[in-house]
Amino acid sequence: MHQLPPKLLAWVLFCLLPTANCHLQTEIAPRILNNYWKARWLTCPGEPVTQYGVYHFRKTFDLKETPATFIVHVSADNRYRLFVNGTPVSSGPARSDLANWNFETVNIAPQLKIGKNAIAAIVWNAAEHKPFAQISYQTGFILQGNTETEDLVNTDKTWKVTKNEAYRPLPVDRAKLQTYMVTGDGDEVDASRYPWGWEQPDFDDSGWKKAEALWFAGKPRTLGSDGNWMLVPRKIPLFVEKQERLLAVKGESPRSMMNLSDHIPYLNIGTAFLQGKSPVRLAANGRHRILLDQTYLVNAYPELIVSGGKGSKITLTYAEALFDKNRQKGNRNETEGKEIMGIQDMFRPDGGQRRLFRPLWFRTWRYVQLDIETGDEPLTLEDFYGMTYGYPLEENASFKSSDPSHEKIWEAGWRTAQLCAGENYFDCPYYEQLQYVGDTRIQALISLCVSGDDRLVRKAIEDFDHSRIPDGLTQSRYPCADMQVIPTYSMFWISMIHDYWMYRQDDDFLKKFQPGMEDVLAWHEARIAPNGMLGPVEWWNFVDWSWAWNDEERIGGVPPGVAKGGSSILTLQFAYTLRQAAELYRFFGKNALATHYANLANSLTEATWSQCWDADRGLLADTPAKASFSQHANILAVLTDAVPAAQQAGLLQKIMADKSITQTTFYFRFYLFEALKKTGLGDEFLPQLADWQAMLDIGLTTFGENPEPTRSDCHAWSASPNFELLSTVLGIRPGSPGFGSVRIEPNMGNLGFAEGKMPHPKGKISVRIERNEAGVKAVVSLPPGLDGDFVWKGETKVVTGGSVSVLFFK
Repeated sequence: MHQLPPKLLAWVLFCLLPTANCHLQTEIAPRILNNYWKARWLTCPGEPVTQYGVYHFRKTFDLKETPATFIVHVSADNRYRLFVNGTPVSSGPARSDLANWNFETVNIAPQLKIGKNAIAAIVWNAAEHKPFAQISYQTGFILQGNTETEDLVNTDKTWKVTKNEAYRPLPVDRAKLQTYMVTGDGDEVDASRYPWGWEQPDFDDSGWKKAEALWFAGKPRTLGSDGNWMLVPRKIPLFVEKQERLLAVKGESPRSMMNLSDHIPYLNIGTAFLQGKSPVRLAANGRHRILLDQTYLVNAYPELIVSGGKGSKITLTYAEALFDKNRQKGNRNETEGKEIMGIQDMFRPDGGQRRLFRPLWFRTWRYVQLDIETGDEPLTLEDFYGMTYGYPLEENASFKSSDPSHEKIWEAGWRTAQLCAGENYFDCPYYEQLQYVGDTRIQALISLCVSGDDRLVRKAIEDFDHSRIPDGLTQSRYPCADMQVIPTYSMFWISMIHDYWMYRQDDDFLKKFQPGMEDVLAWHEARIAPNGMLGPVEWWNFVDWSWAWNDEERIGGVPPGVAKGGSSILTLQFAYTLRQAAELYRFFGKNALATHYANLANSLTEATWSQCWDADRGLLADTPAKASFSQHANILAVLTDAVPAAQQAGLLQKIMADKSITQTTFYFRFYLFEALKKTGLGDEFLPQLADWQAMLDIGLTTFGENPEPTRSDCHAWSASPNFELLSTVLGIRPGSPGFGSVRIEPNMGNLGFAEGKMPHPKGKISVRIERNEAGVKAVVSLPPGLDGDFVWKGETKVVTGGSVSVLFFK
């Protein structure tokens, strides 16, 4: 008998919070976590279990009375959407890997009724058409009652199943897009082959097959002699879908089609249709084009409702922006002379009334284009809107200043962070939807400081721990079916753990990552060359997109000195990581290891300084050859104290002014901002926001992956200003591990005032700083139990929790 550890059980209970359309229980029965499930994994008989297929499972049963609670646990491979009497109640499972396969827990009592009831699920295996982020074993579906009362609905041979022959994958035209896109293919649905009403209690399923029970039992993680799905409770909340209507019709001008080879005219259907107030009737045997503008980027399931139109074909194309004849996006608000390219879905109506098309997976768009070919029947577009997808991050922080542009930057940054948070963090929602360590470290800090919700942060740290390979490194992105290793990201995973240690008192959670941290550090330590710097380092050592993609080696973002050894950047990042690890290990009482890591960091920085410092240029070179220089190497030299403290501020000012050296892009600018804070140059942060304002000036509503031209218009690592406005401008940072105290050291630049709030486990931190003729006035409110220091230009005053402190500085 396996028992769930009490602290893990407490964590499970904490995670299961209510949602708007269903109610998660507050307790999972011990038998679910400690014993084999009575329910069986099901599949569709006669169908290959590893190939593409969309299936419907259902079971009907009678109730004499409606229960107060009726708890079920559900999972599937690849994914499912669960309905009770026609009402959707859950989607999942939350993405992970086979050794940590999530199940959702739902109280379906509100949807049950006296008499006949139906539980039904759509389950799909996208096979080779699935997203890279989707790991899979084979097609399968399981539903288990929480107690013997709910065992009534356990998946077994009493369930029925059918394959939905309406679906076919619609591959992404990657040759046309000419970019890396791995979010999965689109859906093509033939309504004439769709079993409409399959989720309703009175649907006739007499023609369906009896579901096939697989030979292996459902089981919680650690039980059994075989692998397959090792079930664990979902640790993040269920997502709530909300209707999001498109706002504008575009393309009315004939000039807007000048670069379109087929010259199909755009229809001006009016905004009443977008408001759900005025259906659009399209004549038979015609070709029509409608371009819609959300006016901002969104993640959502598009829902298109149509009537009639048998023999028609509707192609939906989704894009972040439109492209001109040179494949450039330009101003995102401009449509004339541009065309749309991107992932597509296709729906073929069958002539029925109010047919609903909704793809299996969400789409990301600002623009949606409908290309419609009608057959012998006219087609009526009844309605079109989105149902939002995303982690329910709440905005519990705020920032405002005397510069009104900061509000727009804050808004766009927060939208970027929200759209890059799903069942995992995303690097970008449109092109990859992959959880990369480099992006995730920044995203996690935003979540902690703007939302205060740490559940997705914890999941990400655990995901990367689960990704570790025998070499001792983490994978760079995880969960992912395509292994990729970036050793610099393995080091940033340790930085993530250090960040979490500073913001949360969660010692037991952190201790379990020590073996993985030691493996990552040992792997790098084994590659120290006789000269005291890192020698040749294998795998893809991505640092920033500042270094171009090399067609010969098919790799980019890598600085000099990686392949042959002697990279100051990699060596100093290793030292940076070692210093963070030393702090963690000393805190956990492993003093000998902490001392070793600290001494090793000193040795690395001394070797790098002695061999890479160019006295003539006053810069740290990328390698001992001193043939190239970058902002990156010098930023890390400051962060690791490789450069003497007295020289650090001057060095940062020099690299910000010197455009001849390799510049950071938006990603690594985060580390520049950290270095500015460290050296007392925090006032230099606000001028850096000009590059973010430039994105808004050309119509972006989120922040892009790189300076123009950029692939992705929404990239997690570029949302760092939201963290910096709180931690640099307002200066709110942990004063000790676990955020046990606070240190507030504002950097106002030329602002007249700045104010904001930030969540803390004990409550809200509120800060307002304003300048007047007498000097500076600061008003600070801390929650009870949280004390700290307020620092202004080197002068420190104590602030106490549970009260409002009014401070004056000359």
